Amino acid sequence: MTPLLLYGANGYTGKLIAHEAVRQGLKPVLAGRNRAALDALAQELGLTRRVFGLERADEIARNLEGMALVLNCAGPFSATVGPMLDACLTAHVHYLDITGEIAVFEHCHRAHARARHEGVVVIPGTGFDVVPTDCLAALLKQRLPDADRLVLAFDAGGGPSPGTAKTSVEGLARGGRARIDGELREVPLGWKSREFVREDGTHRSAMTIPWGDVYTAFVSTGIANIETYMTVPPRTIARMRWLRHLRPLLGLAPVQRYLKGKVEAGTPGPSAQRRAETGCYVWGEVGNARGDAARLALTTPNGYDLTATASVGIVQHLLRGGTAGGYYTPSQLMGADYILRLPGTRLVESAPAP
Repeated sequence: MTPLLLYGANGYTGKLIAHEAVRQGLKPVLAGRNRAALDALAQELGLTRRVFGLERADEIARNLEGMALVLNCAGPFSATVGPMLDACLTAHVHYLDITGEIAVFEHCHRAHARARHEGVVVIPGTGFDVVPTDCLAALLKQRLPDADRLVLAFDAGGGPSPGTAKTSVEGLARGGRARIDGELREVPLGWKSREFVREDGTHRSAMTIPWGDVYTAFVSTGIANIETYMTVPPRTIARMRWLRHLRPLLGLAPVQRYLKGKVEAGTPGPSAQRRAETGCYVWGEVGNARGDAARLALTTPNGYDLTATASVGIVQHLLRGGTAGGYYTPSQLMGADYILRLPGTRLVESAPAP
């Protein structure tokens, strides 16, 4: 048994990580609330499982016994980070998750002093959110050390998992986010739009979204102005801007339940074939007050496959020991070039300007 507790292992991404961990020779303990689903996965992979919720601190503590790390895959993480992180800090167990939620990064960062004192590593965002973008930001900072603005964007194929889609539903009610003059600011949905150009010359329209890097890239690089974009068709940009008028309604509990129910019924997550056929393209550009600029891009496998390999790679690093406690971003813990050490990734030098 590996002293790794994989919580939410029966979810879409949790299953992918469990399979990848076993492929790399690990034997994580599978955990979550759904006994039947965990039993089936444990039997398939020859692993043990622990069934528990996150309502009671004593129950979480009991199930963390013998563990050195927890990798939390149970989203939305706004509901799971509080009790699980607190239990990990108390039990001296490293905490990892695959969130992309800005509020979760903030929550984890506030625990830095306690984590450092307890010798506990806290690293949220160990997957596609936000490993490739965080590493790209750090690489660009190396190219232009006095950069004061950063733009990140991604073109992700394959479609979302149920968990990702439900998190996006929650995000509609919160509006957009950007880093402006060092401060995390609220901005309208679809605040800005622009085009990005792929290596082959293909143009992609994109709009700003509240991606986790408006928090994490600032921690990693200190760059004061950060915008994050996702490629979408122009009609989606128009629809998102129209939704600004409905934002007060989007946060109502009945509306959230309805939208999340639609997600559950119609978002199974991409199939293995679909993941194999689709990848991701990530852009980054920085500039300084003198007008200097640097651009890089990345090609990666499908985001869910990348999440599995990136997360297990970070687990392997922490299992080797020797890491001081505290809050980390992926590039702080693993180095700016970590993304380039993962299978199927490639750096594109001098990414085309729009």
